[in-house]
Amino acid sequence: MAKLYFYYSSMNAGKSTTLLQADFNYRERGMRTMLWTAALDNRYGEGSITSRIGLKADAHLFDPETDLFEAVMADVATHGALACVLVDEAQFLTKAQVFGLARLADESNIPVLAYGLRTDFQAELFPGSAALLGLADALIEIKAVCHCGRKSTMNLRVDAHGKAVKQGAQTEVGGNDRYDALCRKHFMEALGG
Repeated sequence: MAKLYFYYSSMNAGKSTTLLQADFNYRERGMRTMLWTAALDNRYGEGSITSRIGLKADAHLFDPETDLFEAVMADVATHGALACVLVDEAQFLTKAQVFGLARLADESNIPVLAYGLRTDFQAELFPGSAALLGLADALIEIKAVCHCGRKSTMNLRVDAHGKAVKQGAQTEVGGNDRYDALCRKHFMEALGG
């Protein structure tokens, strides 16, 4: 029986690297995979999953309107069986998309590995992450490290001067220039709380 997995962490934990390694493992054994990433994250070019250590792979793009279940099943009908579906930036999935991914595992026996942030810069769950935390068969935390050496669990948004940003839209794509992965203690201190 296939499962829906949610690999989550703060930023800079190696989620994309881990996804690309899992994809490589399947493909090295001659198995076909399908990669997806959020259309709104085009920092490294459209249709690409890129890790900060230099690994890269082409991926299909999803936006809130994408029916992932139907798109994957159409691909299977055209190209044959899939060994695995891998989703990067899973925090940007909608609740309906997460239900579609669960259907892939349950009805089509295709394992789904979703990788994403658990919370935003205000310590709020992303909609996709909330749905995955509720529906996934397996929850796997990928560890990142705060500057103090503790496990980082929070994503601090910073401005151009490195100062904490306390308000704004939930989604603002960025990397180390806009976010700092911190432990809860240093996150709270940075926010003045």
